[in-house]
Amino acid sequence: MRAVTYSSFGSAKDVMTLVQMDSPTPTAGEVLVQLAYSGANPSDAKARAGARPGVTKPAYPMIIPNSDGAGIITAVGQGVDPTRIGSRVWIWNGQWQRPFGTCAEFIALPADQAVDMPDDMAMETGACLGIPGLTAAHAVLGGGDVAGMTLLISGGAGSVGHNAIQLAKWAGATVIATGSPNSFDRMTAAGADHILDYRAADLAGQILAIAPNGVDRAVEVEFGQNAGLLHQVVRANGTIAAYGSGKEMAPTLPFGPYLFKAITIDILLIYILPKSQRDAAIDALHRAHAEGAFKPAVHHILPLEDSATAHDATMTPGRAGAVLIKIR
Repeated sequence: MRAVTYSSFGSAKDVMTLVQMDSPTPTAGEVLVQLAYSGANPSDAKARAGARPGVTKPAYPMIIPNSDGAGIITAVGQGVDPTRIGSRVWIWNGQWQRPFGTCAEFIALPADQAVDMPDDMAMETGACLGIPGLTAAHAVLGGGDVAGMTLLISGGAGSVGHNAIQLAKWAGATVIATGSPNSFDRMTAAGADHILDYRAADLAGQILAIAPNGVDRAVEVEFGQNAGLLHQVVRANGTIAAYGSGKEMAPTLPFGPYLFKAITIDILLIYILPKSQRDAAIDALHRAHAEGAFKPAVHHILPLEDSATAHDATMTPGRAGAVLIKIR
């Protein structure tokens, strides 16, 4: 099979190589998926670059990157229902704590990590559901029903934020989204009720003018940078669902204001989400899609030969959707 691999950390163009290698064989409990698309995410690019704190070399001698993807099951291992052969599936955690991910023509992985796709779901959509889809679904709905609530979604034009806006509106929430002015139309089209410039000097005041008692839940992409804002705009006993803090990984937390509002900080890492919560997120994604309320945006589709460009694209500011790699 054709696959893109790397064996050392570095820039995408320097370390990612297109190779020919043997296709995997599914072992007991696994399925073999012939991939149509691989989804590249910033986390994949950061892992390849060696940007994880304390990690000095790749965990495996050779790595096929990327955890998201979609394709068709072509074989199953012992113990897996053979009627799954031919099923259209999307993949989660393809390269989490495993050497070989989705940036290849085939992947063998545990059967439950290949989710049967609804008949009306495009492969391109399925390839977006792993990291950005599940993160958005759990960030919005992981605390329960949000109907009638007001949610603040930061970075509403990013892949997770854009998904989160759609899911929150589908679930009956009022959505306040923040972003840069050049993305306002994109957030409005996703369904946001109120759009605010994240750089506004009076951002807290603008949010409180909309939600005087504070927002019920904040979906936060940059917790460290916004820690000083969030306690002002989240209501007493409200929740911050934080899934990122890339620009400030060691924030100073003003504990007093958080304490006297009893704000819950819910830190999300979608890779290790408990099964019951992951199943709930998968169900929400499928139901919202079936009702026409959820369609992940795709910014780039690049061929397998341009996987290095795809990795770089995930880290480019202003990206308007997911970056996919077309395998065939």
